[in-house]
Amino acid sequence: MADNFKFAALKLLILGLRRLFACPFLFAMLRATLTLLAGGALAQAVPLLLWPFITRLFTPAALGVYTAFSTVAATVAVVACARYEYALPLAREPEPAARLLALCLRVALAAVAASVALAWGLARWVHLPLAAWLPVTVAASGLLSLFMMWSNRAGRFRALAVSRVMQYGGAAALQLLLGALLWRGAANGAQGAWALALGPVLALGLAVLPLLRPVPQGGWRSVLAGQGLREVARRYRDFPLLNTPHAFLGTLQDALAAALLIAWSGNAAAGFWGLALRYLKAPATLVGTAVSQALYPKLTQAGPAEARRAVREVMAILGAIACALMAVLLTAGPWLFERVFGASWRTAGELARALAPYIAAHFVAAPLAVVTMAWQAQRWAFRLAVAGQVVFLACLAWGLWTGGAAHGLLRGAWAVSAGMALYFGYYFWRLARWEAIPAPAVQEGAQGAPR
Repeated sequence: MADNFKFAALKLLILGLRRLFACPFLFAMLRATLTLLAGGALAQAVPLLLWPFITRLFTPAALGVYTAFSTVAATVAVVACARYEYALPLAREPEPAARLLALCLRVALAAVAASVALAWGLARWVHLPLAAWLPVTVAASGLLSLFMMWSNRAGRFRALAVSRVMQYGGAAALQLLLGALLWRGAANGAQGAWALALGPVLALGLAVLPLLRPVPQGGWRSVLAGQGLREVARRYRDFPLLNTPHAFLGTLQDALAAALLIAWSGNAAAGFWGLALRYLKAPATLVGTAVSQALYPKLTQAGPAEARRAVREVMAILGAIACALMAVLLTAGPWLFERVFGASWRTAGELARALAPYIAAHFVAAPLAVVTMAWQAQRWAFRLAVAGQVVFLACLAWGLWTGGAAHGLLRGAWAVSAGMALYFGYYFWRLARWEAIPAPAVQEGAQGAPR
């Protein structure tokens, strides 16, 4: 019996490898994904290893203040280029790609100028800590997003991997250094939170440097000149019109969640929530970014049947990994967080257990965000995303309200898992059965689609 099982497993492996090498699409995507995963693994490993030390330098209240600021900054930064940068892989010719790059830089400059006024308003009327850091954070994040897609279009996956190491690893290393040198374990509230904000900003700026190649057609002077920007703005107008609200609402969800937590339970609750999600979403960030960056340009060039088959296979593989991740969190979440981060962070581990089903579904969904962009399903994706964000916030608010001060945080997390598991289940079912997949010839002149 054992020999028969081994023979069947070996045969299945051989058939799988034969199919992989016989399909250029899947083989090319696998090679690109592995390249990005190699850099992404290092990029994620550094902060995962350093944060147990960072949590001993900064209190939950300090992390809560930083979480409140960082979610607001991410909400603005995600639309810094009006999502025009995601049209770059669709621009096959060098000239329109260079024009898109020029357009994105001008939109980003306008977004930074607007964020100055927004920061002033948030500091004066909302009393948001660290609001003065908003413009520089938006500038650094917007430029990194733009040049990541510029390198993605050129297939410079090694440069993307290096950039990710500098972004994530550099941010954690600088946060640890600042915490050790400036605060020596006494960081609390806004007094320590600024050190948590400075490290990522510096790391974002450094991460742009490996992505400044290739030089656009006509050189950087042509980008500064900015000829023909109105034409490309009209051609890819669906990105700012539909993808921008989609992306904005997605990050706004995190900002509103942090606001709810602080209003009901205080800064420490937001700190527990922020640490839990930072670690729980790390695998999704690692795998999701690598898979999506490899999958997106391939889907824009694949035929409908091949694209649908690839998406189904990606979902199946990610689903198996997600189930294993969920099992670990359900059985050992509180114990792991207490051992790794210290006894004061056990509540974050209890949150991790409650959020495990949601995190498993998010792990599968994260790389699939680019599918609706490649398949020009932006209107459907936007409507569904709005519904999902309403479900998320409603579940969290219900749990916080009904659970009270003692149990509201955990009840809100379990409610989020229940609601979002149903939401993502419907999302996966629709993508697996999607029929209206455009042919490559149509996509070459497409206007794009949102995340």
